[in-house]
Amino acid sequence: MKKDVLIITSYFPPEIGAASNRIFQLANGLQQDFNVTVLTPLPNYPTGKIFDDYKGKFRHISEEKNMTINRLWIYASNSKNKLLRLIAMLSYSFSLVWFFMWHKIPKTVIVQSPPLLVAFTSMLFLRKKNRNLILNVSDLWPIAGLELGALKKNFSYKVLENIEHFNYKKASLILGQSEEILTHVRSLFPEKKTFLYRNYPDFQPPKIEQSSTNDKLTLVYAGLLGIAQGIYKLCTELDYTHIEFHIYGSGAEQSLIEDFVSQHPDLPVFYHGRVTRDELHPLLLTYDIAIIPLLNRIYGSVPSKIFEYARLGMPMLYFGGGEGEDVIRNNNLGWIATSGDYKDLNTVIATIKSDSLTIDKKEKIQNTAVRNFDFDKQLDSLKALI
Repeated sequence: MKKDVLIITSYFPPEIGAASNRIFQLANGLQQDFNVTVLTPLPNYPTGKIFDDYKGKFRHISEEKNMTINRLWIYASNSKNKLLRLIAMLSYSFSLVWFFMWHKIPKTVIVQSPPLLVAFTSMLFLRKKNRNLILNVSDLWPIAGLELGALKKNFSYKVLENIEHFNYKKASLILGQSEEILTHVRSLFPEKKTFLYRNYPDFQPPKIEQSSTNDKLTLVYAGLLGIAQGIYKLCTELDYTHIEFHIYGSGAEQSLIEDFVSQHPDLPVFYHGRVTRDELHPLLLTYDIAIIPLLNRIYGSVPSKIFEYARLGMPMLYFGGGEGEDVIRNNNLGWIATSGDYKDLNTVIATIKSDSLTIDKKEKIQNTAVRNFDFDKQLDSLKALI
């Protein structure tokens, strides 16, 4: 008889982005051996508005791919106003508590963190000695907020730090998407059981074909257009002499990027809007190189795009520092530019020639991904711990 598993997350399809894809793949992989139920807000990310198909609903229940998906009410907002963002997180936390009160909760629960407050609500109300609480940590908050400049070391930061430590303390097992995350956790709780759970993708590797025949190197970014990624600044700093820059996605900087593109018609920079993941993959294969930038190096962060692009056979230009550099370098996945140094970025780009991006090079990247970034093998190891 299959064991019941509950997954609590703030992001889930039809929302797009790395967080949504990550949790869906985990849930979909587990449902082969477990009865999986997902708790998630009504879809609203990254627009901060409830998606049209879910407007006016307090709760939505569906069966998808042998999983039960409970979508709960949330006061949706992507406002830069910290109070409104806090209200949004608290509203989902309230919905979670209401759900906990009226439903039988399985012994095994996987909680996604961040957001810290949502994870705290789950760990606080579900803590029991006989319950297996698994905390899936994808980013280190509040440390990441400090490095991004979103937080300052004050009383509020101390409160968030205490919440972070509480979440770790109450977890039976902590999953970290990077070695840096696990090192941080073990520095606080040396005896805590941990597991490195990378954000490996799970799709059939496509056949590698030659990309553009353009004289210029075609550079592509796809994903969240948020403050952390710094795509607007990238637009302003790139040397376009020998490149084209193509952008897919949505987020806080979207209007800035659209304005930049419209105000600089002479520059080969193109914004293509937001597309689904299935639509994106064949589009990516038409470009020479995928760029993965972070405005500032974030401790604990390893962008999941690295593993997804590698499986596609996409050469990468990494511009984010940290552990991601090690993954790119150790697996020969592309080029590295010094984090935050746009002069070095343009120098590195100038050394890359489109005619050197052969099918053989791309196949080597893809073969490395298939060999080293195996979703099924990693998932089997995790299942043994649940």
